[in-house]
Amino acid sequence: MPKYKLTYFDFDGGRGEPARIAFHAGGISFEDDRLSFVEFSKVRASTPFNSLPVLWIDGEPVSQSNAINRYVGKLAGLYPQDPLQALYCDEAMDASEDLGMHISLTIGLKDAALQEAREKLAEGRLSTFMRGLNGMLERRGGEYFADGRLTVADLKVFLQVRTIKKGVLQHIPSDLVDRLAPALSRHFDRVASDDRVVAYYASRPSK
Repeated sequence: MPKYKLTYFDFDGGRGEPARIAFHAGGISFEDDRLSFVEFSKVRASTPFNSLPVLWIDGEPVSQSNAINRYVGKLAGLYPQDPLQALYCDEAMDASEDLGMHISLTIGLKDAALQEAREKLAEGRLSTFMRGLNGMLERRGGEYFADGRLTVADLKVFLQVRTIKKGVLQHIPSDLVDRLAPALSRHFDRVASDDRVVAYYASRPSK
């Protein structure tokens, strides 16, 4: 078995979290390498694209969060073997990644500029993606995005929705998902109560 180290920021959530949960759910040993933003600034140049997450496999770096999710998902049995179901899984992950990029464009803004950007995001792209993911989920049966079971796509979307529902994105209504995407809101509850997800967060120190 290769030696795995997953390097990402020291918080629960974000682009590195689906692989963390998948590693844990699959019972796969890995080093959960968590960096503060200050620590990352010191090692940034050593990463392939000056960004995280990075998965180190026997010391060799691999970047790109969805590529990492697919790989770890396969190891953990959380990625479909059927090509069509794998396509559905990738579709949901890529949509979530695109949404994350729109949100990231507002990070670092202050005061009125932040409020204006976030309100525009909530009314525009964010609403479009919530409705789009809701429809995607309904087309796949309403419970999971692919294969009729939990996959890394569900983990990735769950974490995106979790960020919105927690209200940590200032000027983004925390009830936006409930109002615009009821199937997606139920999906959030389903994933949150999955024994593997519950066990992962139970293993984390309280913050």
